[in-house]
Amino acid sequence: MRPRPTACGSAHASAASTRPRTGRRWSGPAIIARDIVTRHDGTPAVGRVPAGFSARTAPHDPAQGRADGRLNLDTFPLTGAYTTYAVHADGTPDYVTDSAASGTGWATGHKTVNGRVSKTPGTDKAVPTILELAQRNGYATGSVTTAELTDATPAVLASHATDRSCQGPADMAKCPADTIAAGGPGSIAEQSVNHKVDVLLGGGKARFDQKVTEGAFKGMTVTEQARKLGYQVVTDTTGLKNAKPGKPVLGLFASGNVPTEWTGKAAATGGTAPQRCVTANPGRPAATPSLADSATKAIQLLEAKQKRSKKGFFLQIEGASIDKQDHAADPCGQIGETAAFDRAVKVARDYAAKHPDTLVVTTADHGHTSQIVPLEATPPGLSATLVTDEGQQLKVNYSTNTPGQSQEHTGTQVRIAAQGPQAYRVLGVTDQTDLFTTVREALRLR
Repeated sequence: MRPRPTACGSAHASAASTRPRTGRRWSGPAIIARDIVTRHDGTPAVGRVPAGFSARTAPHDPAQGRADGRLNLDTFPLTGAYTTYAVHADGTPDYVTDSAASGTGWATGHKTVNGRVSKTPGTDKAVPTILELAQRNGYATGSVTTAELTDATPAVLASHATDRSCQGPADMAKCPADTIAAGGPGSIAEQSVNHKVDVLLGGGKARFDQKVTEGAFKGMTVTEQARKLGYQVVTDTTGLKNAKPGKPVLGLFASGNVPTEWTGKAAATGGTAPQRCVTANPGRPAATPSLADSATKAIQLLEAKQKRSKKGFFLQIEGASIDKQDHAADPCGQIGETAAFDRAVKVARDYAAKHPDTLVVTTADHGHTSQIVPLEATPPGLSATLVTDEGQQLKVNYSTNTPGQSQEHTGTQVRIAAQGPQAYRVLGVTDQTDLFTTVREALRLR
């Protein structure tokens, strides 16, 4: 355990070094907010898109429309960086991680091979997750994402799979030992609802509409299985608003990933003409909850469940499509999702301001490709020129793969920031697996 800072510069910083009184189990909540994009030039930039993007991501707040603007992500009292590498089956380092291995790292405290979900790298054995430990210790639990709920980052909390592709009952080709027929736990979708996570909000309806092929729920869809297990199933803003405490909630807001909030032209070979991002997406149904709306409702439901309990709750909030739009070299989609994620971070921090026993952490799964480069540069890969709210031009480069291919993750350290109990543990340079210990200690999980 590292020593606490000897001095704190703000009320939030003071709360960050608070510990429970002797003999008292800590009961405050833990909220993990995750985005998945940073520059890959060796400097931590997570919690926002690469430096310069962050200044023009949110037209709702003029202070963020300047090069010297700051996001909610940028103003945490304690910040550090951590390494994210995965491992090969023999335990040797694999320097660039995917989201399954990196998520497993922080969710379990153990590194694994790329593509694997909360299982060991060599022996393919399930490893307990921070969500599972929270449940065993009487905490309410939740996961909110803009990806499919069966995607890698939400999957690492409430499932164990040999391969991240095994999302629904029809997707089990790479996980023969995990099938119910083989005595395994089933697909990621099946495991997620079987875990009775109190709040699950995101996309992925098509996975949950697949039919279960074996076991007690054979012939049902996973959605029907969820209802059988007591879940309230909601599919839009109205349904989410009307969800009541007392029963778990499964929110399925899109067939696949939740549509992005912003649109624009993707980067191209040789660059693009200067463009302003369109801060609306006609392909996003009006009844789709924002990430901030989902985060707000999740906190309300989790807090209500624990009203008579001395325990708090654990919640992960993921701005997943920051990463997905980076893969697609789509700077406007990327920036808009960062703005949406930042508003969700504000929800978490506003809650923590009223409940100072809450640990809030924001960080990333891994590094990514996008960088801001000089306007006169001629990058060998894809690039796009944007017009900022300040009326200036900004060139974004994507060059971690050849044009036409998905852009790649990088092996850089990424930023981690925190406030609340045990937040001092993020200071300096740590490893992704250390976040597991930070949350476990904050919640006093054994």
